[in-house]
Amino acid sequence: MNSRGPSLFNLVSITLGFAFLYLPIVLLVIYSFNAGRNVAIWEGWSVKWYVALWQNKQLIDAAWVTIRLALLSATVATVLGTMAAITMVRAGRFWGRSLFSGMLSAPLVLPEVILGLSMLLLFVALDFSRGFWTMTIAHITFTMCYVAVVVQSRLVTFDRTLEEAALDLGCPPVKTFFAVTLPLILPAVLSGWVLAFTLSLDDLVIASFTTGPGATTLPIKIYSQVRLGVSPDINAACTILIAIVTVGVIIASLQMKRAEAERVRAERMAAAGR
Repeated sequence: MNSRGPSLFNLVSITLGFAFLYLPIVLLVIYSFNAGRNVAIWEGWSVKWYVALWQNKQLIDAAWVTIRLALLSATVATVLGTMAAITMVRAGRFWGRSLFSGMLSAPLVLPEVILGLSMLLLFVALDFSRGFWTMTIAHITFTMCYVAVVVQSRLVTFDRTLEEAALDLGCPPVKTFFAVTLPLILPAVLSGWVLAFTLSLDDLVIASFTTGPGATTLPIKIYSQVRLGVSPDINAACTILIAIVTVGVIIASLQMKRAEAERVRAERMAAAGR
């Protein structure tokens, strides 16, 4: 067994890798507090661009659209993704299972450009007016599979003897699900919701294909303004978006760890009961 620590080559590789990934983000956050308007020249610390951001009506409206879109799509995707996960784990072998599984996991591997273009062609064929609701449908479609994967991983290791005990005591199946199953898989469900919310919050490609008049999200607004030049209030808006996504990822990670701990605890209780 090798008791030595990581080699110098590994440390340098890890340091360069993290610097390549996160140094631009760190610089963006730092320059969002720049006192000067020129984003390339540091002129001291200031929060005036965050104050100016709240006076930018276009960015505020875009942020409100983004939050409403993320909340609605994440909630619906969580319900549908949980149902899909239960079907995949509990329904056994049924006709069309392979097709259903493939369609459920397709958004995980398909490029976002392909997903966005396919959704656009669908809405054009159905003569849907593109706007907030078309973006919502598109976001539900591509975030639902992430929820299904997270919940399915929890259901695979779920101890069904707890449900069987409730059913033996006369509890109806529906009540058993809400009283026994759902509380035990709730951390995974919440993790799926946070993940879906985060993915919808910072999506640009799919929203660009399915958006319409009066439904501009914050990533689209930022991208359109950055093409004309980076302004300090854009740095402030990006910093806030990074903070929200970071908090969402941390919450999802903590929920997944909690779900794993509860799974281990339930297995130990079931083993002790035997």
